[in-house]
Amino acid sequence: MNIDDQTASALKLLVLDVDGVLTDGSVIYDNNGGETKAFNIKDGLGIKLLQAAGIDVAIITGRRSPMVERRAAELGIARLIQGREDKLAALEQLLVELNLKLEQVAYMGDDLPDLSAIQRVALGCCPADAASDVRAAAAWVATAAGGRGAVRELAEQLLHSRNQWASLVEKYQR
Repeated sequence: MNIDDQTASALKLLVLDVDGVLTDGSVIYDNNGGETKAFNIKDGLGIKLLQAAGIDVAIITGRRSPMVERRAAELGIARLIQGREDKLAALEQLLVELNLKLEQVAYMGDDLPDLSAIQRVALGCCPADAASDVRAAAAWVATAAGGRGAVRELAEQLLHSRNQWASLVEKYQR
């Protein structure tokens, strides 16, 4: 599924959910009550490539987790909003702070709390294993599942549509 060049070129911000998008949605508790999440490294490079191309990345998640804070910091994601179930309200607040419009935003989510945001932005996206209502509402659906490269797939598609992929890859070639 391709993203049209005009939509891709207008984007200034990609907003991501965490559980089910940056992770596979699993939450693992250890015997001491600690929580573990697994993040996909390829998704991380995709985020870095988007940032290098001038697309800011933010996270809005319904849960709170120190692991998400750490991952956001590692990736240079300064806009991290945790503990917000109303994703659209959080997104609208963020856009006021950034002086952006919904028409300049892509959003990737996987479940019902993400639905209203996906429906309102310029490019609503989801992983392949998103809830059926979310897949039906999304303008773009990854072939990869959440936590399994869906964000990287979106990043590559956006950068190809913006004709920025080749120049970014060039930096890795000798």
